[in-house]
Amino acid sequence: MPLRPAVAALLTAAALTIGTATPTPAVADTASGTFQQVAGFGANPGNLAMYSYTPAGLPAGAPLVVALHGCLQSANDYYRNSGWTTFADRYGFAVVFPQTSSANNSLSCFSWFDAAKDARGAGEAESVVEMVAKAKALYGSDGHRVFVTGLSAGGGMAADLLADYPDVFAGGAIDSGLPAHCATTQGAASGCQNADQGLTPAQWGDKVRAAYPGYAGPWPRVAIWQGSADTVVEPVNATELRDQWTNVQGVGQRPTGTRTLPGGTTEEDYADAGGQPVVALFTVSGMGHGLAVNPGTGTDQCGATGSYFLNTICSSYYTALFWGLDSGTGPTTPGLPAPAGLTAAPVDQGSIALSWQAVSGATSYRVYRDGALAGSPTGATFTDTGLASGTAYGYTVAAVDTTGTVGARSAAVTATTGGSTPQCFTDSNYNQVRAGRATQSGGLTYAFGSGQGMGLWNTFVTHTLKQTGPGYFVLADGQC
Repeated sequence: MPLRPAVAALLTAAALTIGTATPTPAVADTASGTFQQVAGFGANPGNLAMYSYTPAGLPAGAPLVVALHGCLQSANDYYRNSGWTTFADRYGFAVVFPQTSSANNSLSCFSWFDAAKDARGAGEAESVVEMVAKAKALYGSDGHRVFVTGLSAGGGMAADLLADYPDVFAGGAIDSGLPAHCATTQGAASGCQNADQGLTPAQWGDKVRAAYPGYAGPWPRVAIWQGSADTVVEPVNATELRDQWTNVQGVGQRPTGTRTLPGGTTEEDYADAGGQPVVALFTVSGMGHGLAVNPGTGTDQCGATGSYFLNTICSSYYTALFWGLDSGTGPTTPGLPAPAGLTAAPVDQGSIALSWQAVSGATSYRVYRDGALAGSPTGATFTDTGLASGTAYGYTVAAVDTTGTVGARSAAVTATTGGSTPQCFTDSNYNQVRAGRATQSGGLTYAFGSGQGMGLWNTFVTHTLKQTGPGYFVLADGQC
């Protein structure tokens, strides 16, 4: 990759060449809210600018999302292209868009690699947390439902913020980004971007725990987004992020659920002992470096395409669902209260049974699968059929009153259908990569999905891979 040594910490000369870091005056969004700059948010040791988007009629107690742009981007670029305002309007939350500039970094990158700027109480990290405090004061945001997301260098900073301030952020999303505190100097950044660091999950987890010594939890829920063809931030970073945050959460590195999403995307969920996914890894097959968007008016569509805003899948939508932002916390929640006690359990390889507590005054219910309407039963049970085997699905339910008004949605639950018979594939590492069962980085091969190391990427090394779910392969030499 050209110029890598010169811009190692800046996510390379290829990174994120859209827009300008010039501050943008307040403008009315074509939806319902307002995007504007916010001054006087704190001491601002990181020399950042604060912008915010607030839907019309936003009540106190709504969630807050912090969205960090990539290199050579601005808050305005991320506001217009990322799709977050679509869901701010739909589900009812404010969005803060921090902005750095060339005064801080020649390519306007957030300094995810600088220990003086990305640590608790210091630099840019402290400035972002000051923005959170300002937003809570201005908009009455719920301090227990604050989330942070970012692209590329912004993703690296988002990971650092989750480690530095687990007492501030309930969840995060790292899009084409880096593990928390992978690098502490500019010189070390290139290695993080481009190579496996060879650390164990426990060693990755220790980097998070060291950022706020003595913190005892709870830890943020983390979504990880990665393109399989990314050459700016190599896909191994997603595996390292998975290892880091599953270790922090105290869960294993094998997914508890896997499903196929639009845009050639595979989602792997890692659930805690209560069955709640606490880490999700989204791999977009064939996507390069950027934020996954999917312009359109569909329920699961969002954003606008441009340089490093790539038309594949609306990552903001699935991240919002993973965080639970669709659970009836919008500016107005007319109708009946959310049903309580929602449960979901697999019946067989293609169906899931749901039940919940009946709501007084309800004439029917709306069952939502991954945010889209799946059924409208009249009673407090529903069986969702025609599903893919071995796949995880998320559900919420809402009650409908006598006027036809749909009330608040319940808390989300997840269930996985029964699996199918695993398939085995024995071939050279080179052919496994060509067939999409593995990926390669730095001349080494990794099983797609599990991320297990397979050795050199050539035609002389042969392994057997077992497919245990959609887009998920594990090493199975001598087992098939």
